[in-house]
Amino acid sequence: MFAYPCGQKYIGRGSKTKSYVPLVSKMFVSGRGWLDEAPNNPRYCNFAQLTGVEMDGKNFEQILLLIEGAKKSGKWLVLAGHEMGEEGQQTTRLTMLKKLAEYVQNPANAVWIAPVGTVAKYIKKQDTSITRRD
Repeated sequence: MFAYPCGQKYIGRGSKTKSYVPLVSKMFVSGRGWLDEAPNNPRYCNFAQLTGVEMDGKNFEQILLLIEGAKKSGKWLVLAGHEMGEEGQQTTRLTMLKKLAEYVQNPANAVWIAPVGTVAKYIKKQDTSITRRD
């Protein structure tokens, strides 16, 4: 799995801007963005440009809303964060992670949590009718 630095999927400026999504597509199972607004549709997502939703600075209740929304719509939520701790900019809160871990470990909540590359491989293997965009 490749994580685009600061979510930037290009290099250069202006008319000289070049995307490096095609390179990521060839070299990695998946590529993850940053500060995207919505989960991925597993049937139509671009595995080289998966959306990554920020978890930095959020509490468990905020993350739970994202999880429940993704579950209802059958989407794949990719959470993305930076440092781990209790405070600071671009920091995923340890208290949130603890509650998240407890939540996903309860089978009644029906949440599968795994590394992005693992999920991407699973989706590609399970559904050969997926519209490929990578």
